[in-house]
This record gives sequence, structure tokens and C-alpha cells, in this order.
Amino acid sequence: MSIFKKLTFLFIISFVLMTVIGLWIDNINSKRVDNFAKEKYLKVIDDIFKNIENKNYLDSLILKNSLEKVNFLDENNLETIYSQNSAFGDISILKYKSSNIYILKIKYLDELYIFKAFEEESLSDKNILNILVFLDIFALLIMFLFIIKLLSPLKTITKELKAFANGNLSTRIDIKSNDEIGTLAKSFNNMASSLENSIKTREELLRDIGHELRTPIAKGKFAIEKIDDFSQKELLKKIFQDLEKLTNELIELEKLNISKLNLTIFSAETLVLESLGKLYLEDESKVDIEIFEDFKIEGDLDYLSIALKNLIDNALKYAISFPIIIKVDKNQISILNSGEKLSKEFEYYLKPFTQELIQRDGFGLGLSIVKKILDKHNFQLIYSYKNGFNIFKIIL
Repeated sequence: MSIFKKLTFLFIISFVLMTVIGLWIDNINSKRVDNFAKEKYLKVIDDIFKNIENKNYLDSLILKNSLEKVNFLDENNLETIYSQNSAFGDISILKYKSSNIYILKIKYLDELYIFKAFEEESLSDKNILNILVFLDIFALLIMFLFIIKLLSPLKTITKELKAFANGNLSTRIDIKSNDEIGTLAKSFNNMASSLENSIKTREELLRDIGHELRTPIAKGKFAIEKIDDFSQKELLKKIFQDLEKLTNELIELEKLNISKLNLTIFSAETLVLESLGKLYLEDESKVDIEIFEDFKIEGDLDYLSIALKNLIDNALKYAISFPIIIKVDKNQISILNSGEKLSKEFEYYLKPFTQELIQRDGFGLGLSIVKKILDKHNFQLIYSYKNGFNIFKIIL
């Protein structure tokens, strides 16, 4: 869960809690106001009862307590706060829902008196409390929006970091704030510039080394042709071929560390055919292709074909019988060859320059390059041995 989702979740919880607390406070406050009004108006009703025959006193009492005489009463929107029956009559204190207007209902013998009272002071106190609760909730919202705005540059930083990780070395973060986030952006930009320059230097060095190594190899291969001794000539040819192959693999391995993938979409069958094309097979009967279910792949066709070519080349080199099998089925490509099981754990052969490089089951740099290419694509390479077959499976 992202930090923004976490903050939103915490805000929602806080908002709900404050709303519940606000409603609870409002309910308690309403009951307090009602109790206050009940005590106040019970005294007024008692005074009215005692002086109900004295019209002048009754009028002054009504004026003193800001009462208003009512001739008609709609009781649908009223709730009873207090009610009492006696031998001389009944008294009730009612209240209009969602307001501070109270009704004093007095039945004395056969006479009915109804007064309306407005509790302005209590309503003012209640409104102040409600306003304070609302301000708390509003302050929480403002705080949440401020924090979100404060942390919003993190989205930009995350986006640019992903772009940089995917090989876009020219990526820079355009944030110029004077806080820790600004410092982080500046530090990243400095690191990215340094790393980009370092990689450019490595690329130039790689080109120079490749040129310096290939030139004497080419001259050596040309010089070999002048040797008359056939056995010596073939031995030197093999040495120079191995040296050239090792040089190319070293350069390819280094390129993988600094290159950016050229992603396209292609079929598994296209990948297999592209890989076989890089091998220049003299005898195509040594390879059997079985496509059970073709599928689409998103990746760098050139690099993936190199990886698959290396696996096929190893399978051909160390097979004790032919054909080897290339199987395509359900998001995986398998290469099977008959032969002895690997003598060590598979991970051993994924390291450059394994000690068994010159032995039958050695793989040199081939599998190391395969592993690097597949790792850059987030694909898997799995080895198993079954029924006399070594099985190398690429899971895409």
C-alpha cells in the first residue's frame, strides 16, 4: 500500500471518529439543554398553577419568561420532555425536533393553556460546541490536504526513479524545494549524473578494448594461413577462434550491464527462428522444433535470441545423441538434450569462468550471459534432469 493510500485511510478513520464524537457530544449537549429547560420551565409552570386565577400576575409571568400564548398546536413534530398528571390537571413540556423551541402545555380543570418558549441562551451554547467540533473536522481536512501536497513530489520522485532503473540514464528530478524532499531530489540528480558519466566512460573503454583485442586476433588468424604444418595450423586456428569467442562474450557480458532493452512484441516461434539463425547450423536435422502453443513475448528480441542461441549451442555441444528438442508451450520455451546430468548444482554454471570450462559439462560465459539477459527481462531459467534428458526451461 502506498503512503498516499495509508494517509487517506488514516484520514477516513480520523474523520469518522471525529464525526461520531461530534454527534455524541451534540447528543449529550442536547440532553443537557433539555434538562436545563425542564428544570426552568417546571418552576414557571408551578408559578402559573399557583397564580392561574390572577390574570395580571399571569401576564407579567408570561412577559418575564418570554412566553408566547398559542391557540393551535400541531403535535406531529413534537417530542415530550416531561409529563405529569394530577387531580387538578395535566402538565407537559414538549420540544420541536431539531430546534430549541419548547411548548408548555397546562390543562387546569377544563381550561387548556399552551405557551411557546425559545431557549436562546442554551441554543447559543450548543451552537458554539457544534461549531468547535466542525472546526476540528475542518482543521483535520486542511491538515490532510497540506500533508498530501507536501508529499506529492514523492510521486514524481518514484516515477523518475523507475525510469532511471529501466535504463533512462538521462532522467532527472525537477523539484526545487528547500526541505528534505528537495535535498533528496538534488542528491539523486548528482548521483544520476555521476553514474551516467561513469557508464559513458565504460562504454568508450569497452569499444576501445574490443578494438584493441580484435585487431591482433584478426592479424593472428591471417598469419596462420601462411603456416604449412596442417596440425599446427588447425591448433592455432582453434586457439584464435576460442580467443575471439571469449573476447566477444566478455564484451557482450559487459554490454548487458550498461545497455537499455529495446522492448518489442513478438511470437515465441519468431524468437526460436531468430536464435537458430544466429547459430548457422550445418545440419538442421540435429534440431527438432515442437510448437504446442505459440504465445506473444514482450522483450528485446536481439538479446533474448542470444540467450536462447547460447542454450541451444550448449545443448548441441554436449548432447550424446540427436536431435535435441526445442519445445514451445504455455509461456515457456524448453531445450532438451540427451546426456549425463550436471555434476554440480545448476547455480554453479551460471557464474562466469566456471572451473569446469574445459570439461564436457563446462559452460564458460554462455550461461552467465543467458542468466543476465533473462534477469533483465524478469524471466526465469530452470534446470531439471528427467529420463536421460537435460532440460533447460525459460519461463516468460
